[in-house]
Amino acid sequence: MDKQTISNGNHMIDNDKTNEITKARQIVCEAGRKLLERGLVEGTWGNCSLRIDEKRMAITPSGRRYEDLGLDDIVIMDYHTLAVEGNIRPSSEKKLHAQIYKSRKEIHAVIHTHQPNASTVAAARRDLPPILDDQAQILGPSVRCAEYALPNTKKIVKTTVKALKGRFAALMANHGAVTLGRTMEEAIVAALVLEKACKCFIEAEFLGGAKKISPVEAWVMHKVYLLMYSGNKEKNK
Repeated sequence: MDKQTISNGNHMIDNDKTNEITKARQIVCEAGRKLLERGLVEGTWGNCSLRIDEKRMAITPSGRRYEDLGLDDIVIMDYHTLAVEGNIRPSSEKKLHAQIYKSRKEIHAVIHTHQPNASTVAAARRDLPPILDDQAQILGPSVRCAEYALPNTKKIVKTTVKALKGRFAALMANHGAVTLGRTMEEAIVAALVLEKACKCFIEAEFLGGAKKISPVEAWVMHKVYLLMYSGNKEKNK
């Protein structure tokens, strides 16, 4: 009787874990397609991931086109040990995703892109000042450009995580961008807002340069967004 009860309990736990993994894979798969549709990624470039729990994340695979991704292509990985479930190789940027989840407990989604306008600002190795209200609210009081480092190295992980401190986005010199979110939806919105802000910044250069919002006001807007606006959004569902 006791063994049967324990067995049933274990099956229930296993089913819960299976459903959790399936849902995470679905969210990552759909996110990849959304990024492709909005022109933020192309072909096999870029990657995205979702934190599942205190140990695992679901991440896009290496070298596979977004339009062809199925649920079984999304890799489940331990972000502490980098151990992978199955035989599919995760994105080459897996160490960056893993370090973000280890260092930012509030973050549950990470997106890395080579989106055009953000990549242009990154190629100029410029920080993006707070020039739009929604940029300041969602991304933070500025978007830093991380120091250049070769892809897939310890240095690029270190410099990018440093640039992300207190922010939901960072540029990666001569490389691309990374955005974060407490949900995948928020990380995607962050990538879209970053692209718009970078486009405005580039075009404003031809009009004498963008005029930035006060850093204090930008910081306040970000805090209000984090503590109040996004919370009210959930209540209004």
